[in-house]
Formats: sequence, structure tokens, C-alpha cells
Amino acid sequence: MKISLFVTCLSDTVAPEAGRAVVRVLERLGHTVEFRPEQTCCGQLHLNTGYRREARQLARRFVRVFGDAEVVVAPSASCVGTVRELYPSLAQGDAAFERQVDALVPRVVELSQLLVGRLGLEDVGASFPHRVTYHPTCHSLRVLNVGDAPLRLLRAVRGLELVDLRDATECCGFGGTFAVKNAETSAAILADKVRSIVDTDAEICTAADSSCLLHIGGALSRGGCAVRTAHLAEILAADA
Repeated sequence: MKISLFVTCLSDTVAPEAGRAVVRVLERLGHTVEFRPEQTCCGQLHLNTGYRREARQLARRFVRVFGDAEVVVAPSASCVGTVRELYPSLAQGDAAFERQVDALVPRVVELSQLLVGRLGLEDVGASFPHRVTYHPTCHSLRVLNVGDAPLRLLRAVRGLELVDLRDATECCGFGGTFAVKNAETSAAILADKVRSIVDTDAEICTAADSSCLLHIGGALSRGGCAVRTAHLAEILAADA
């Protein structure tokens, strides 16, 4: 299968290892991965902040760039959620744009959705001998409904010890611009999440969104905690 990588702004800027890991996993499985350099932001940030006109322009660009792709995969549940759940509303009122969005949306998926749901895989040949806990991000849990796909992938990783996270479904407090506009509330939510993570005695906290891991990882680092963060794709790409 020829798979187009939508790397997302945040991954490209501060977490490029997640995108590289997606490529390693998919190429290990025998797929061809392409990167379309003309891609830009999906518009999630603009939508979160109320700039619908600008978000619509970015949605049009996304459709132009990826419209003929066989499948588009991203290491970000929130960005995939934006495309799948919000692009249809942005396209309303423009029949041609609506048709283009309706045709593309089913082909845009998050990594665990692609591996488990589309390819029917759980064991991707990874080896990661560490104690790991998984944080199900809000978008992966409530928007994309990935279910237990990430957990099934993690359980199949050789040497990995997966430990349950208390109150796993609670938000980490990031929420995109929420963490900036409502910093005190965000910090309080984050503190609860970090306590739950530390209590697992895990070495690694993983998730399907680099944004949430950035938020969590910053708090862990500031608190002097030994736990580090790694994107789900990084763990699935590990082979030793």
C-alpha cells in the first residue's frame, strides 16, 4: 500500500521523531510511505481560536494536497479528528468542496486505526523492554473512538510491561489553546494526571498525540520525575 504521511505542525516543529517512527513502522511492514512537502497545518489551531475562515482555507489546501492519496496517516489523533469531524462542517455551502471532503475523510486515519482497523495487525515486530503506561488522549478516545487499538498494539510489543493508568480517561489539561487561555485550570488538571502516571512506577508514558505528551512531559521534567514520554509510534518502531 502507498501511504501518505501527514506529519502535522507540532510533530514537524517539536516532535519530528514521531513522524520518523511512523515511517519506520510502515516500511518495516512492507508499505511505501510518501511525504508531500506542500502540506501545511490542518487548521485545528485556527478552529480552536475561532478563526473559521482561515481554517476553511487550510482545509481546502489539505484537500488539494491529499485528495488523490490512497490513505493518509498522521501521528496525531487531534489533527485526524479535525479532518474527520470538523472538515464536513467547514465545507458546508460549497457543493464541490463538500464532495471532495466526503471522499477524502474516510481515507484519513490515525496510526493505530490504520494498523489495527485497516490492516488487521497487532504485532508489528516491535521490541521495547520497558514498563509503560498509556494515556488515552481526549481526541483519540472521544473523537476518533480508537478504542483499545493502541493497547492491543502495546500488548504485542516484545518485552513491554503495560501497566494500567488510574483515571486514564481523564484529560491531561492541554486542550490546545486551552492550556494558554486557562493556564491555572490546565495546570490543576495536569497535576492530577502526572500523579496518576508517577503512581504506576512506569518508565514511559505513551499516547497517540505529541501535544499531550509535550504537556505531560514538561510537568514530569519540572517535577524531577524519572518517567519520560514517548509517542506510541516510537515504541512500535523500536526493535531492541
